[in-house]
Parts: sequence; C-alpha cells; structure tokens
Amino acid sequence: MRLLFFFILTFYSIPSMVNAQKRIYLYTDSDSNIIIKGFDTVKPYMEYYPATNQLSKNPRIAILICPGGGYRYLSWEKEGVKPAKFFNSNGIDVFVLHYRVNDEMQRGHGYPAQYNDANKALNYIHNHADSFHIQKNRIGIMGFSAGGHLAATISTLNPLNPKSFTPSFSILVYPVITMENPYAHAGSKKMLLGEDPSADLIKQLSAEKNISPNTPPAIIIQAGDDKTVPVQNSIMYYEQLLANHIPAALFIYDHGKHGFGMAENDPWLSQWPQQVIAWLKESHYL
Repeated sequence: MRLLFFFILTFYSIPSMVNAQKRIYLYTDSDSNIIIKGFDTVKPYMEYYPATNQLSKNPRIAILICPGGGYRYLSWEKEGVKPAKFFNSNGIDVFVLHYRVNDEMQRGHGYPAQYNDANKALNYIHNHADSFHIQKNRIGIMGFSAGGHLAATISTLNPLNPKSFTPSFSILVYPVITMENPYAHAGSKKMLLGEDPSADLIKQLSAEKNISPNTPPAIIIQAGDDKTVPVQNSIMYYEQLLANHIPAALFIYDHGKHGFGMAENDPWLSQWPQQVIAWLKESHYL
C-alpha cells in the first residue's frame, strides 16, 4: 500500500517538476538602491525556461524576453511566458526578464534602471552559457512594446560600449523605438525619462538615432493599424538598419492593433512566431 501511494505521489508530481521554472535574481542582497521600499515587491529577476527537447548534444541558442507594459507594469503571461513556451517547443532556451518599472507619480524607477537590469541579465546568461549548454555567440534579445524599446536600446547602446555584451540578434514586436515627437509613445516616455527630459536624453533613448554598423540584425513585427505605438517606430528602425547595412526583416500586418501577443485566435496574425523561427534559421542562428 505504501509503495502504491509513493508511485501515485511521484506520478502526479512529475508534471509540476517538469514545468517548474528557475528564478534567477540579478542582484545580491548587498547591492544598494536597487529596490524602493513601499514600491517594489521583489528584486529584479529572470525566469529560465529551458527548451522542451534537450536530447541534442549541440549547444542551444537563447533569447532574453522583455515583456511590455509601458514601463509601468509587465505583461508577464501574454508577452513573457506564452512566447517562452513557443520558443521552447522549437528548441530554444528562454529567459523572461522581470525588470524595474515606474508609476504615474514617478515613485518607481526611470532610466537607467531598466537598462541596467537587462544588461545584468544578458551578462549572466553569457557568463553561465556553458552551464546552461547555450552557445555564447547565439544569445538574442526580444521585446514587446516598451520591452521592445528596452531590447532596441540594448541593441544600439551596447555596441558603443566595449565593456557591454551585445546580443547576437533582436526580435522586436510592436516596439516603442523613438522618444521624439510625433511618433513617441507618451506613456513609455514619461515612465522612462520623467516629466521634462533633456534633449540629449531623448536622443540617447531614441534607438533609431543610435544604430551603428555593430548593431545586431533584427526582425520587427507590427500591425499597420496600431494606434498606440505608431508603426513609424518600426519603419524608422528598419530603415536605419538598412542604411547601416545590417540584415533586417520587417513584417507589417494589415490588422492587429497594439498588444496582440501571440495572436492565438487570429489565423493570419498568429503566423508571426513561425516567421521568426524561419528568420532565425535563414540567418543561421537556429
């Protein structure tokens, strides 16, 4: 009877063990000024989602996902967990980043907190690539909406700093790109830069202004009817990539508005994740 009970307990525990995610905190307890008491509920971290099929002896590629949310909150499930599981099913390791955010009263975190969190995460993945069985030269970054801005910021500013790790590629989904009017997303701009940012800071955080020949290749996805983040954000970034002779792909769907996530219920729009996989294979990352 005891043996039967043990078998049943073990059997029903297997799914939860398989689906359990590893949470990796980015800062130690000794790091000061990372969290704000009364505002933050948790220190910045990332969750590790290993590829579903790990039978291959070849090292895998990895993607750091930055969920969107206008730098006010994180769309964790829709723009983090769901895409992570999709990429896992295609043999890709994923880390979903829980970065710091702000609020309307400016009681939280503005730039460079989010940038620092993403940098910390990328450096951790790169430095521990061997233990994760990940290829160091195939670590990419992905972002949705404001998370797309964070991914584009990392992709454009890091190559200008030899001490920073530059991702191999970027995947930008309805991304905020510019902080300049008339195409800036006002909410993201306020949460990131505050009420009255300087012209220099606006330029520094407008990703299309900082593309260099060392910016990583990108695939960009957006809907043409996006009224929240104008599609010109994606177009400007794409055009500047081409001007710098950087491989890039741009998919603009005729509908979808903003925040469609994986678009599971739309037969046309839901093709974009497979387009990303095809692009990764065509670009020899996968």
